Amino acid sequence: MAAWGAESGHIAVTVQDAVAVVTLRRPDRLNALTADMRRELAAILRHFGGGQVRGIVVTGTGRAFSAGLDLREAAELPPGGLTSDVELFHDITRAALQTQLPVVGALNGIAVGGACEMTLCFDARIGTPAAEFFLPENSIGLTISNASSLLLPRLVGHAAMRLVMESARIGARDSLALGLLDEVAEPADLIPTAIGLVHRWTQPGAATQAHLRLLRPPLAAVEQAMAAETQAASGAEAAAIAAAGINRFLSRRQQAGS
Repeated sequence: MAAWGAESGHIAVTVQDAVAVVTLRRPDRLNALTADMRRELAAILRHFGGGQVRGIVVTGTGRAFSAGLDLREAAELPPGGLTSDVELFHDITRAALQTQLPVVGALNGIAVGGACEMTLCFDARIGTPAAEFFLPENSIGLTISNASSLLLPRLVGHAAMRLVMESARIGARDSLALGLLDEVAEPADLIPTAIGLVHRWTQPGAATQAHLRLLRPPLAAVEQAMAAETQAASGAEAAAIAAAGINRFLSRRQQAGS
């Protein structure tokens, strides 16, 4: 993995049927994304996004796709660090949208917060019956990221307000109905289904790259949304509601013994 920078030790990459399968491998922490993991994931997307494979599939291991931001790590950040942490999520979105090939999320379980939001820029999302989308930020005192202020309404319309404001947890069936998932597959079929989708979209002679450019959200609009989200994160951090929310969450987890 030296080709795309230092390893976090928690991401594995294999190439299956000419598709790069990127697997988050930190199951003891529900694949929560450390800063190093986010840097590495963006680097992997850039490394393979130039066209040396037919597509990229991002998945998790264990019972979660990813718990999103590693709140234990976030609690130790210096002042201003949380805002910089959000920028690491933004770079994943930026890297995914700049690829020349399809990026598919294969959700083996729940996707929380920033991990949920990063899937919104993927070109398709396939989940198992255990897949869930969960946006807890508002209830914790954090703010949404990954251009989700633009991408979530693009997928689900006016339902985006309720999903964010109510910190809703949406199961596979409702996610499919809303448009958060494109397809539901059994666990054993998840990766083959995602790879099959990439193959259908990248048949010889297909104008895939052109249509990705046409159908993906404009990068200028994405950058504008991410800039506004960074400003919102900075405001929540300056008001101390973010730190208080993280500490409340970790305290509840500690009391629950997890």
